Amino acid sequence: MDSTKRANFKRLAEARGNKVLKDLRLVGNLANRHNYEYSDRDINILFSAIEQELRAVKAGFQRNKKHEVKL
Repeated sequence: MDSTKRANFKRLAEARGNKVLKDLRLVGNLANRHNYEYSDRDINILFSAIEQELRAVKAGFQRNKKHEVKL
């Protein structure tokens, strides 16, 4: 693998991963019922969308893994 591609992946994966984690923590802040009003349905819709997108992204990595050249 090209070391530049590897370095780019590591740099971007760390930055983007950290952003996702920060944003998930911010979503977690919505659980505070003193500041927000929501229903179980609202929560189910929110987490269904998050989980669906996570599965789609993970599947993209799995598809690309199948195309790796075995040495």
